[in-house]
Amino acid sequence: MEALGENLETMPRVPLADHHVAALHRLGRIRTYAEGEVVVEAGDPMDSFVYVLEGEIEVVDPRSRNRLMESSIGPTQFMGEIAFLNAGANILPMRAAKPTRTLEVPRQAMLDLMARVPELSDHVIGVFSARRRRQFELKNSAVKLIGADRDAAVQKVEQFLSRNRIPFESLDLDGSDSETLTACNLTGHRPSVILGQDRVLDDPTPRKVAQYLHLDLDVCRETLYDLLIVGGGPAGVAASVNAGSEGLCALTIEDTAIGGQAGTSSRIENYMGFPTGISGADLVYRGQIQAMKFGTRFAMPRSVERLTRRSDGTFCAQLDDGDEVCAKAVLVATGVQYRRLPLDRLEAFEGAGIFYAATDMEARFCHNTEAVVVGGGNSAGQAAMYLSRTATCVHIVVRGDSLAASMSNYLTQRLEADPAIQIHYDTEITDLHGEGHLEGVTFTTPQGDRVIDTRALFVMIGAAPNTGWLSGLVETDDRGFVKTGAQVGRETPYETATDGVFAVGDVRSGSVKRVASAVGEGSVVVSRIWSYLDRLAVPASTV
Repeated sequence: MEALGENLETMPRVPLADHHVAALHRLGRIRTYAEGEVVVEAGDPMDSFVYVLEGEIEVVDPRSRNRLMESSIGPTQFMGEIAFLNAGANILPMRAAKPTRTLEVPRQAMLDLMARVPELSDHVIGVFSARRRRQFELKNSAVKLIGADRDAAVQKVEQFLSRNRIPFESLDLDGSDSETLTACNLTGHRPSVILGQDRVLDDPTPRKVAQYLHLDLDVCRETLYDLLIVGGGPAGVAASVNAGSEGLCALTIEDTAIGGQAGTSSRIENYMGFPTGISGADLVYRGQIQAMKFGTRFAMPRSVERLTRRSDGTFCAQLDDGDEVCAKAVLVATGVQYRRLPLDRLEAFEGAGIFYAATDMEARFCHNTEAVVVGGGNSAGQAAMYLSRTATCVHIVVRGDSLAASMSNYLTQRLEADPAIQIHYDTEITDLHGEGHLEGVTFTTPQGDRVIDTRALFVMIGAAPNTGWLSGLVETDDRGFVKTGAQVGRETPYETATDGVFAVGDVRSGSVKRVASAVGEGSVVVSRIWSYLDRLAVPASTV
């Protein structure tokens, strides 16, 4: 299956071309570091591209302050990873292992150079992506979680980091190794999030961790964006790529994780170009990298609570915590979210046995237990296939008498042929059992009730559109999906009834609810947005 970057271990080390280094010299300045001197600390912003001329820079363990790995960065190599594109923070400390001389180029100047020289951009982004993949796989990070399986707040942080492909280390409170014991002593044997060497995060939330990693951008400065894209799923990220490539000053806001609902899929096999499959999170993450290369910025986890329109025609989005960001045009790409089961104590078990995604993080809770997946769509089928690798048995609960109308044929055939999967038609879940953590569910079938012992219930039913924040500025159908095109008397299919507001993907009334369709809509709509902005009598925006 495809991954989010190349394998750093087998990737050939190719130095930058001489003329690329000469360009860096024209833009940067020389710095020197004594042996043992810190070059960057974990949490410091990536505000410079650091190219090593002489010496050696090593990666440092943020807690022990010892050298973290054998490999280091030497002459003709450069520091950094993919967060550089979005003005993120350094995930690990770096220091000079010997007297070192570097050439350091301000971040924006480096991005401008990469935009002008595509072969340089390809080289740098290839290395950055491979490093992020390596860090994520090795869990090398200054962010450490302990007890995520015991605490819903810590688990939400873990979900945010995992789905956004941000490296972190997760420890079990019951672990007996020295690292876990040290962390437990630091946190008082409570589920916690630890940043850097010894900072224990009070009341941990994804946003607090995002602020530490500089993912929660300062989006509310005096900048009028050309385009505000609300939603970081396949449609929103596709639009982000094309908006940036067309020179628009665009900002994409996502409230949970890049990938949207598609990011909850562990394996997508029917998307063109990936014959061995790819996870939804990795697919859309690749698009995010492309978008950042072209200058589109991403802010997360932030949510838009209300949208207003000023007298001059510009739109202002009120964000959580009272912040405001304004743009000349808005693209609604907020997609849909799984509906919740109408069951008593549902909220009490969310994060304690009830999940709305089936990725690596959730799958580990299925070891030595039966898992239950509710839903008859492709996402539910993909989840069941993935979970069957770890669970003793996966039960798929379907209200109807067939999967033919809601699931791809290839997926249905695999489910029916897998001995580790049982499909229950004409069945509903009517009760939850357990104290503190889910321990079982009741199936109601035409033959009567049946109790299944399980500690992992995955809910993937229906789809409710995320449109409440639009504050009545656009028309919606009776289910809340945004009306566009001919439905509201517009010539093109992605225009709403309000000038300057467009909608794409699953949130759009009448759209095909598939990843490929969402990507196509997000790509095509930008040409119409460009035409709209070109007619406005205001200069182009800049960041």
